[in-house]
Amino acid sequence: MSEKEIQLPIDTSLGKLPQKEKGSLSPIECNSPEELRRHQLERLAAGFRMFSHFGYDEGIAGHITLRDPEYPHYFWVNPFGMHFGQICISDLILVDREGNIVQGDGKLLNTAAFAIHSRLHEARPDVNAAAHSHSMYGKSFSSLGRLLEPITQDSCAFFNNHVLFDDFTGVVLETDEGDRIAEALGDNKAAILKNHGLLTTGESVDAALWAFLSMDRCCQSQLIAESAGQMERISDEVAELTKSQVGSEFAMWASFQPIYDLMLEKDDSFLN
Repeated sequence: MSEKEIQLPIDTSLGKLPQKEKGSLSPIECNSPEELRRHQLERLAAGFRMFSHFGYDEGIAGHITLRDPEYPHYFWVNPFGMHFGQICISDLILVDREGNIVQGDGKLLNTAAFAIHSRLHEARPDVNAAAHSHSMYGKSFSSLGRLLEPITQDSCAFFNNHVLFDDFTGVVLETDEGDRIAEALGDNKAAILKNHGLLTTGESVDAALWAFLSMDRCCQSQLIAESAGQMERISDEVAELTKSQVGSEFAMWASFQPIYDLMLEKDDSFLN
């Protein structure tokens, strides 16, 4: 089947739907590509504000991508050099599979964002969103060169569902390293990039964002537990059961909804 020809520019203000009630866990029904795109971009922009809120910014490092729902070989990403806490929907840029900015003239594309995320989206059609930053606990834990252990209910979400990419060669500037990361990730939810940080994915941007927040906290809790003494590991059987309860796509989507509500109440300028 031939690819649908993209119609530019895309008006991201189209398809606005009423915001859900605070505390609601009912998915919003979208009935057109415009509504779905707008809904997802609102979540993406809120995700950058979430990254700022929790201190995941590290200069110009870090990126979150969203596959366009109508043109799946294009993805939306934050412009290079803009602080997470300032990003609005209108600031986002649209990039093709060759790394060309097709919408967002005058803005810059983070080379590492393209090198990693373009290959990931290409290798994983089920992944519609991916998140990466140099968060404090994620990058600290990554230096240990090992996986998270199932020591808490929350960390069970990543049991047998994340990998270690241990081939750090400096800033990711080439797509061949993005290919290696995508290959290492396989069909897992997340990756620990050794000496670098965390990378999480989701069928929805909501799930990818919650996975990042939760994984960073799991890194923090394991670092604390290991420094305090001997950890009590949850059995594989119970960890698998718990993963099915807290690590599903829906569970992660649902866990992001209160965060979205908070970002909306705190400063809804990201909707602009």
